Amino acid sequence: MKTILLVRGKRIKNWWVSLLLGLLYIALGIWILNTPLKSFVSLSVLFSIFIIASGLFWTIFAFSIAKDLSGWGWFLAGGLLELLIGMLLIFFPAITLTILALFVGFWLLLVGIIGIGNALHYKSFGGKNWGWPLAFGIATVVFSVLLLANPIFAGISIVFMTSFSLISWGIFRIIFAFNLRKIHKTRGTWE
Repeated sequence: MKTILLVRGKRIKNWWVSLLLGLLYIALGIWILNTPLKSFVSLSVLFSIFIIASGLFWTIFAFSIAKDLSGWGWFLAGGLLELLIGMLLIFFPAITLTILALFVGFWLLLVGIIGIGNALHYKSFGGKNWGWPLAFGIATVVFSVLLLANPIFAGISIVFMTSFSLISWGIFRIIFAFNLRKIHKTRGTWE
């Protein structure tokens, strides 16, 4: 049975994309946490740029593994969705915090669910250390649900919930990258 992360006799060569994104998510989360008032004002533009960059990374990654990875279209779809969300945020900078909280909340909910799926998928291949990515995928979902539960009340809480969600998602991406790297070095393939 072919699945999203099944590599057909090829090494997982672009594991570092997940590592790079994880570091960027954590850096952004820490910056937002350390400058909440400044973040509160510039969050819309910053998220637009960051979500567009993430979408570009995932789109490029999807095309780079198209011949080697079954289900590569899911990565492409996720990248294109992130590009669309980022463009909407950039073209509508006067977006209210309520709308911004909903955009960010749904985006983080999506990536958290994808993270949970990736962790469980990794487990199905007998991968070790799948529990940590699962835990951080769940944490990302929990923080995004908290953000979505109070979009009107979001105000400064959007800054903190977003920061915690980004840091959680960044840790997930880093752990997942090292799991992929381990497969790359040891077995080279998931079969």
